[in-house]
Parts: sequence; structure tokens; C-alpha cells
Amino acid sequence: MILFSLTTFSMFKKKKTIDDPYESLILQHLKHYGLFAGRTIAFCTIFSFNAEKYLRTKQLLIDFQGGRPIPRLKEPLDLFTIPSTSSPFQGVRWPVECKVICDKIRHIEWDPPEPEPFYQQTGFERTPMPAGKERGNTVYCIDSAAEAPYFTRSRVGGGREPKRNSASCTNNQETSSLSFESRFESGNLQKAVQVGLYDYELTLRHDMYTTKHTQWFYFRVRNMKAGVTYRFTIINLMKSSSLYEAGMRPLLYSELAAWLKGEGWCRDGSNIRYYRNLCENEGTALYSLTWTMQFPYENDTCYLAHCYPYTYSDLQHYLRGVISDSVRAAYCKVRVLCRSLAGNAVYVLTITAPGATWKERRNKQAVVVTARVHPGETNGSWMMQGFLDFLLGDSLDARLLRETFVFKVVPMLNPDGVVVGNYRCSLAGCDLNRNYRTLLRDSFPCVWYTRNMVKKLVAEREVVLYCDFHGHSRKNNVFMYGCNDHKDASLQLQERIFPLMMSKNAQDKFSFRSCKFRMQRSKEGTGRIVMWRLGIRNSYTMESTFGGSTLGSRKGTHFSMGDLKSMGYHFCDTLLDFCDPDQTKAEHCLAELEALLRQQIRQKLGRDVDSLEGLFDVDLESSTSGSNSTESDGLPAHLINCADQKKHLRSRKERNRLRQQQEQSAVSKILHKNIKNTVSPVCPTCSKHHKHLHSHFCISTENLYLMKLEEKCVLMPCVNPRDKNSGNLCLSLQSDTASLLCQSSSTLCSSTQASEHKME
Repeated sequence: MILFSLTTFSMFKKKKTIDDPYESLILQHLKHYGLFAGRTIAFCTIFSFNAEKYLRTKQLLIDFQGGRPIPRLKEPLDLFTIPSTSSPFQGVRWPVECKVICDKIRHIEWDPPEPEPFYQQTGFERTPMPAGKERGNTVYCIDSAAEAPYFTRSRVGGGREPKRNSASCTNNQETSSLSFESRFESGNLQKAVQVGLYDYELTLRHDMYTTKHTQWFYFRVRNMKAGVTYRFTIINLMKSSSLYEAGMRPLLYSELAAWLKGEGWCRDGSNIRYYRNLCENEGTALYSLTWTMQFPYENDTCYLAHCYPYTYSDLQHYLRGVISDSVRAAYCKVRVLCRSLAGNAVYVLTITAPGATWKERRNKQAVVVTARVHPGETNGSWMMQGFLDFLLGDSLDARLLRETFVFKVVPMLNPDGVVVGNYRCSLAGCDLNRNYRTLLRDSFPCVWYTRNMVKKLVAEREVVLYCDFHGHSRKNNVFMYGCNDHKDASLQLQERIFPLMMSKNAQDKFSFRSCKFRMQRSKEGTGRIVMWRLGIRNSYTMESTFGGSTLGSRKGTHFSMGDLKSMGYHFCDTLLDFCDPDQTKAEHCLAELEALLRQQIRQKLGRDVDSLEGLFDVDLESSTSGSNSTESDGLPAHLINCADQKKHLRSRKERNRLRQQQEQSAVSKILHKNIKNTVSPVCPTCSKHHKHLHSHFCISTENLYLMKLEEKCVLMPCVNPRDKNSGNLCLSLQSDTASLLCQSSSTLCSSTQASEHKME
């Protein structure tokens, strides 16, 4: 009907008004279907006709082919807009209690020309103990009392910071002390105390709405002197071991070096020690990290960090470049998976080559890749950027991957934690990687929607592989954790093929011997195990060290940004090898795995085995834990706070017990009122004189004894209320302490300190 009406409408070529009643009827008919807005035909010819202008809907576009109008649907609008520099209302959202400076922090990407070596300990490193603010001068402090017990609301740009810098406690320009700052994205310095001329104690902020998780650090330093040796000591770290003990060095970024030489983040620091100090946090021991360093320039602006920072704004900048490139945007669709607690967008990328037919698109297998569920593990984001750079490139391998698979990529699962500088938790105060099974969608939206997306994807098509990129704080190299299936003997060792291929493609970075495949009960809520239980056979987390490599030519050197991104390239190469129709490589890897497993069983059992059947459940692996996290962090912070305020309802047993106590208390009050001030130096119960008694007597009731001592009454329970007058009870009162001596069966018993009541 629409095509017929448009064809009829295009036949009017003459510039005249319509007077024919039949033509008026046709125009009303066209207007009813939204194809005519009431103008005269004088404006419309077959060459100048613009039907889109007169349509009531904006979802249709009209194309003309040979003079014939062809309607088509518009492309769907994006579900979000990437923030632009000209739009101040689309920025990063912070909790309202966070005071944020206006400075825009940007760092250049740079790799050192030569790998940076580990620090070699000399044995003469100092281990200073915390001095505290009493013995030092606080030069930087963020008031933690302003922090709410749980997240309430957010605001673009965070809380409004007054003109006076409330975090600086002294005028650093006059006192020549360093000037610290961390109120920017991913910064987390809580306090800095100057305990010496060039010596500073640093306290990190815990993950917001928690009292734990301190490992990541990132802050700014100004007002330094060149050539002077400064000492920094972080005094509230919580992990009992660290890669700093194995030679890892902190990162330094100099803005003057970036401007003058084009140099970015580099490893720096000497006299590095990681050790336990004398402080505790809620009964948990605390540890210190100390190091010395010299700044390269006078009055420079420098940054110190645990690992190469990668903020939420960095991700938005990268995605803005992807969607603005027409070539990459053709096969990469960026959408919003959900909104975080603070309202920041959790982006999901769908990457695949447009299929010629619907059937071809439907038959493609899927791959799911996620990163940054732990905000302090920034190395996961650098691996993710390398993965996206390769997959969105124009190489033949990248084209083959896009033609073979549909990639679902969530590059940052925990944007709120990244923004505020957390190490492990979201704004719910919990570890998201222990809550993939959660039913609390509003408390854990990021992982809830991710699991829901994967669940729908598994129902639509085969998902070949799932991988979550992480960072590891206790082991060097890159390695994987997988899921071992002991129930299906035909699939044994299959989950180890992909990690073994990775070790062959990245021999100087990836360690297969560090890979673990145990499914511990404490890890049941992790993405790796939850996705495996959804039906994804090859489900992994890829862990990259914060330190460096101990393998091959890279032994004893730190990882750079380029090294981390190269792991994303190797991941794509390995995916092609793993899914190659020619399974020769996979068969070789399987044979190698069987030989390796036989060797491990021989070392474990002390004998050779002919068959591996029934031996796959032999415990050959240690724990996969790289953190101090438990099975779960419990409920979200706001639910815990509500539970604390809820009135506790007592059981019937508790109510009866309280009623009996009230009745006993009433009896004692009656006794107090009826007692006469009688002086008796001899106890009527034991018939003995007591030297320490000025006025003393005993009164027995159903289960009470009341004694008067120095104008006070001491109320005590009877040891044997059924035998009160047997003479086996002796009460001796000294000062304000009463002791019960029970001499039956030659046994000495003492009671608790008795309650004292003033005479009424």
C-alpha cells in the first residue's frame, strides 16, 4: 500500500493546485498513512521529491531506484554516547563524598629501549618502623571521616572541592617539603607524614566502604629537589608477601622527561624492602614497603605507581577512536551492557565481520573476553588493549578471526572501582569476582549482566572460549587458571591445550608450569568457574604479573607496556592455532601433556603408571590463590549497614530468661527494703568471726544470699540452694571482693566477683 501510494504521488508533475475531488480523496488517503503533510504538489516533482520530509516517522529512509521509491529502515542509534571534550555533562561519575581536582591527568605511552632489570638486594636495606604523626609533620591528609558507610549517590566530577586545598596540611612551597596529591582518577593516597628531612611515611586509602585491600598505589609528587635522595615508606599494606621481595621496583613518571625526551613510565628505586611492621588493622598484621629514589629534575611534576595506570577515561578515549574510524566501526559495534552503581557505563564490544547471509552469521562460534574486574590490576587493561589492537587491525590473521568468530568483549567490568582507586572491590564493598552467581542485580550489576549476556550467547551459538584478564601480585610471568573436568574421561587434558599453546607462542613470558586447573570451593563465585558451569568448556583467567619474567632471554627483567600488550597479540595467535581445522598442533600438545602428567604422577606416587585412567584426580597442584580474599566478602555494604540498624528479635527462650532475671532483681529490691541495720560480729551461718567485717550477716532466700559490708550489701547466688542450712557454705568478704568456699568433698570453689548494691 505504501509503495502504491508513493508511486501515485510521484505522478504529479505539473505545478498546479488540486481541485479534483478524486485527487483530494487520494491526498487524504496519503496523509492518513503519513506520506503527505498537506503541502501542494507544486513543491514536488519526481526529481525533487523528498518523502522523508513529509513522513511522520523518522525510522524510514526513502531511496529511489529508477524513479521508484524504495523505503528502508534506519540503522539503530547507539545506546550511549562516548563523552567528548566539548560536553561537560558526560564525564566520569564519582561518589559525592569524593573530592576531585580539576586537573586532567594524561600520560604518554612509551617502552624503554632495553628491558629494565629487577632490583638486587644487598642485605643492608633499612626497615624503618612507623613513626606516626606524633613524631612527624602531616603534609597531606584526606579526611576519612567524611566517607559514608556505604555508597548513596554519585555526581559527575565528584564532590565540589573548595578553593582552599583542604588536603594539604602545610604550605609546602615555604617549608620545602614535598607536595602530594591523589584526588584524581585511580589515585588512592590517604595521608603523607614527613618524619625526616627527606623521609616520608605514606598511608594508602582502603577500598571504599571497606577496611581492607591495600596494594595498589598511585599519587602525584611536586616541589622536589634534584639530586636529593628521598625515602618513601608505605606503612599499611596487607599482603604477607609481595613481588617487591623478588626484585620488583616501583614506577616513576616525570612530566619534564616526557616533554623533553619523550620518556614515559620507568622503573626506579633502590634500597627496596617489603617487611612486617608493628602495626595491626582489626587484628590483622600490616606490612611496609620502603624504597629510596632521586628525582631527575627540580620542581618537576612526577607520579609514582604500583603498575602502569589505565583509567576509565583512558578506555573512553580508546573507544572514541574506534567508533570515529569508519573502517573499524564497520565490524566493531560498541554498546552499553549496563550501568554501574555510580552510573558509569559498562561497555561491551561486538566484533565480527559482516556475514553475507543470515545463516553464515548464525553459524559463527563465539569468544568472550573480559578484563578489569579487579580495578587495581591495570596490567589486565594493557593486555586487553593489545588484544583489541590486533583484532581490529588489518592483518590477515585479524581478518580470519573476525570472519570465523563473534567476539563479545567487556574491556572494563568494574569502572567504579577504577575511578576511585580501589584495588579489588566495587562500590558495593565486595569483590565482584566472588559474586558471579549473585541474584542481587542492583548491587552487582556489572557481573550480573555479564553472566546474563553469556548465558544468552551460549543458548544462541557455541562459545569456544572464555577468558578474563587479571594481574597477579605474588608470582612472576604470565600464566592461566583453568577448570579441570574429572567426570568426563574423554575430555581429560583438553583444557590444558590452549595454555600450552600460549607457552609456545610466548616462550619468554608465559609459564605453563605456573598454570593451575583446580576448581576450589572458595573460587566457585569466580567468572572462570561460573562460565564453565554455563557450558563453556575452555574457561580461563589469564594472570599477568606486576613484576616481570624469569624465562629465557627476558629472565630477571620487568614487563613494559609493550610486553603486556604483546600478550594480547599472542592470545589471538593462539586462538587461531587452537581452532585450526588441521588439528596437528593440538594432537602434539595433547601427547606432550600426557607425558608431562606421567612425570608428575611418577614424582607424586614414586612409581611409573601404565595408564592415566583413574589418576586424573591425583592432587598435583597447589592453591591458585593470589590474594587474601576469602570465599565471599559477604553482603554489600549498604545491606550490612541496614542489618546493623534492624531491631534484633529475641527468641522465646531468651525472653523467658530475661523475665526470670527481672523477677530475681525484684526480689533483691524487696530484701533491701526489709533489711535492718543489725551488727553481728559472728556469722549466723558459719558461726565464725571475720576480721574484715564491720557489720555482717547472712540472709537466705530461694537462691540468694545478701551480706552487708561497710554500709553496702553484697548479693550473691547460693551455691547449693537446696541445702542452704547444711553448714557447708562459708562466705568471706574482704574489701569489695566476695569468695565462695565450698568445703563439701574437700573441694575448694571460687565464684565470680559479686555485685554490690548500696543500701536504700
